[in-house]
Amino acid sequence: MSRIVYVNGRYVPYAQAAVHVEDRGFQFADAIYEVCEVRGGQLIDEARHMARLARSLGELEIALPMSGPALAHVMRQVIRRNRVRDGLVYLQVTRGAAPREFYFPGPDVSPTVVCLARPVSTARLAAAALNGIAVKSMPDIRWQRCDIKTVMLLPACLAKEAARKDGAREAWFVDADGCVTEGASSNAWIVDHDGSVITRQLGTDILPGVTRATLRDVLGEERMPLIERPFRLTEAYAAREAFITSATQTVMPVVRIDGRQIGDGRPGPVTQRLRLKFHQIAAISSA
Repeated sequence: MSRIVYVNGRYVPYAQAAVHVEDRGFQFADAIYEVCEVRGGQLIDEARHMARLARSLGELEIALPMSGPALAHVMRQVIRRNRVRDGLVYLQVTRGAAPREFYFPGPDVSPTVVCLARPVSTARLAAAALNGIAVKSMPDIRWQRCDIKTVMLLPACLAKEAARKDGAREAWFVDADGCVTEGASSNAWIVDHDGSVITRQLGTDILPGVTRATLRDVLGEERMPLIERPFRLTEAYAAREAFITSATQTVMPVVRIDGRQIGDGRPGPVTQRLRLKFHQIAAISSA
């Protein structure tokens, strides 16, 4: 749990951190967020995360709350004040607080900015990667602008909870055509029997994952074939390997989908290689 949280210009104790009751992030999910990995006291892929944050703000017509260097300073202060060496930093920007009204408030309303950091057990993640995780498929009931990283995550929460109750760690959303879109908090990948790595192409139906983008760089460096297209859930069941990518889990092997064993039921060599190489390619900046 974070001990110090940044809220609208102030660094405050966690228990005292609060926003206005009529903040639009609270009432309308009118907000965006980013999660950046902290590894060895350094930020991973910071520039890509900040570029996506700016894009999400632009898509929702929310003003950038401060300059890029100022946001970077806030993140670093929160990381340092919480003494996070390995973990994550979470940044959220809402449209601000105003009397509840569907129309956007005027330019006199300033965005709300919240930033927190917390440690994540690298040993626990490594253990999960060693054994692989299970995934449960769920119908994709989300809105049609999943490319914007908003805090409107209720469908993801419902899917995650259903997966947890079924003994799985992640949920994969499946569209009306029977194709996997992405995970509840990750991008979805499979490896076919020819050794090609397959993931859905970018569009409004999936988030342009930062870890996804960096993994494309890794695949290029390793000269591994990449195919960006929809793949059916049945194709995933028959895949040689499967995995997910996210800032908090990097490359995580998937060994079961809906109770079905994937491949030989163990993390495969392609997935293990990609996980090993990821931080050798990812952009690292000092925190």
